[in-house]
Amino acid sequence: MTLLTRINLVLSLVFLVALGAAGYVSHSILQSNANREVITHAGIMMAAAKAVRSYTVNEVKPLLTDKLAKTFLPQTVPSYAATQNFNRLRESHPEYIYKEATLNPTNPRDRATDWESDIIQQFRNNEELQEVVGERMTPTGPSLYLARPIRITNGECLACHSVPASAPKSMLKLYGDSNGFGWQMNEVVGSQIVSVPSTVPLEQANHAFRVFMAALVAVFVAIFLVVNLILRWLVIKPAKQIASLADQVSTGDFSVAEFKTSGKDEISQLGVSFNRMRRSLEKTMSMLDDQA
Repeated sequence: MTLLTRINLVLSLVFLVALGAAGYVSHSILQSNANREVITHAGIMMAAAKAVRSYTVNEVKPLLTDKLAKTFLPQTVPSYAATQNFNRLRESHPEYIYKEATLNPTNPRDRATDWESDIIQQFRNNEELQEVVGERMTPTGPSLYLARPIRITNGECLACHSVPASAPKSMLKLYGDSNGFGWQMNEVVGSQIVSVPSTVPLEQANHAFRVFMAALVAVFVAIFLVVNLILRWLVIKPAKQIASLADQVSTGDFSVAEFKTSGKDEISQLGVSFNRMRRSLEKTMSMLDDQA
């Protein structure tokens, strides 16, 4: 086995170990970063939905108060406006799902499921808790979610949700008087929840991982080629020249030229030593010939 082959084997072994370690660490970091990025996007979307809620209460509903006495308009309901607006957003981001899960909603579509009810209870049990991030299993696979509490901080909400007698008759006609009542000021009645399949951050992480690993392999190949060229030019080629000259000198052929040296590296020092040995051997052989 040649010296270059041994060096290449060592380089390959080191690279494989480094590649495995880098792959393990980078994949974990990329997956974590992808999850964090998806949750950040979910937070921005949730903030946008909250802005729609505020806009509906402060800007839209006052303009339609007179009409509500005759016809109930869901567009004046903050949760309805936020949900509809998010549904439009889903046309470009279908992987994100938004829901204003409520324990006792007026609109049945907002009723919290079991796992959503558990999240709402967390907010009700801990007033300081402002956000919950987690992962749950769904029929289609794991899903990430971001949840924030819906707390009654505007007294105008109680006009429709305190007791049926205070609610607009048009709303009672549409939804009845059995649901969406009994809310109290500063009470957590539900939660904004944005969900996204875990495959979304996983695909992002895997794509970044493939790009990173491909770049790492490309760098190694470049280093491998450069190292081989340097070894051939600075070590292997000079060593073969010295070996060839040594073979000729060993047969008594002193007509060959000396090894040309330049610099002060190890190969040059080896060449200087070889030339000195060659001259000494030539003188010794000449002295032996003269005595004979």
